[in-house]
Amino acid sequence: MGRKIGILTHHYINNFGAFLQAYALAQAVKKCFPDDDVQIINNLNAKHFLINTAGWFRFYRGRENFRMWREKTRLPHTFSRARKKYLKMTPLCFGTKKINDEHFDCIIVGSDEVWNYMDSKANAKLKFGIGLECGKLISYAPSSGKTTADDPIPDYVRKGIMSFDSLSARDSNTAEIVRRITDKECTMVLDPTFLAEFPRAKRRVPKDKYILFYYCERLPEEIQQNIIAYARKNNYKIYGAGECGEIYDKITVDLTPFEWVELFRHAEYVFTGTFHGAVFSILNRKQFGCYLTNESRIRKVNDLLDFLTIGDRTLTPGMEILSDPIDYGEVYKVIDEKKRISLDFLVNSIGKE
Repeated sequence: MGRKIGILTHHYINNFGAFLQAYALAQAVKKCFPDDDVQIINNLNAKHFLINTAGWFRFYRGRENFRMWREKTRLPHTFSRARKKYLKMTPLCFGTKKINDEHFDCIIVGSDEVWNYMDSKANAKLKFGIGLECGKLISYAPSSGKTTADDPIPDYVRKGIMSFDSLSARDSNTAEIVRRITDKECTMVLDPTFLAEFPRAKRRVPKDKYILFYYCERLPEEIQQNIIAYARKNNYKIYGAGECGEIYDKITVDLTPFEWVELFRHAEYVFTGTFHGAVFSILNRKQFGCYLTNESRIRKVNDLLDFLTIGDRTLTPGMEILSDPIDYGEVYKVIDEKKRISLDFLVNSIGKE
């Protein structure tokens, strides 16, 4: 009889990246240990969940119309159905006692911003291992978000991280926090979305060539107009990946996570302001540009690009559309090596039964 392995992450957030990283990590672990029972620990941080869900019902005057808003409000239900269909989850667990009652042989904490202890809405001591009882406690690709090693480190964070049997991080900032606490280097690993294959989904857009946007917040008008002009000149459509906007040729908001992936698969170019927007551009070998305004995203995306030796992809006024193409042949030499390191970390940390 195999072991019981639990994954503790932010799977409950109605966000494409949050869902896909949870799905991917479960798939990767299951592939490494096919005889083991791999489950997402259905721990719900009620405050985090409610704030996130309520955000999808907010109407942004001037940026969306009623039809866009109505489609957007369906997303929480779409994510709920996807979680039930594609994620093998435990019964709902609101605290450590319920998690411990599941009797896991191994718990993996990560990925995503599970260690952002400066985030008052999402921070949870149990994500640092506090109170968890299991045979092995492992961190896989956690991120501390905008929290840095220079910020005061709470005692529970120090105590919790010291309790892990194996430690890895997704970015250099999180790795530095671990080093400060443990006085040891931790393994730098890839986001789990690099480790798994995703099911093909039906395309939600016509088979035209198109440019894809994913949350380029506060993109300057000059840059936006340059992209629009380029699209019209080359007969490209413009779509948003699960977001509203007057510049888009079709409303593509209420998507399943795998329909969202499909938009990246078929895009000609991608413009994004998020970590997983950059990840899925890379996974699909797309030419992409970034416009980053959120402090946490600036740090995470730039760290990812440096980690994969891609370089600066920042959009600037007056630039030609992605005039410095990415050589994915060279990038994937790096990814393949990092993927080997990442999978080796999982295999060695979980270990044989």
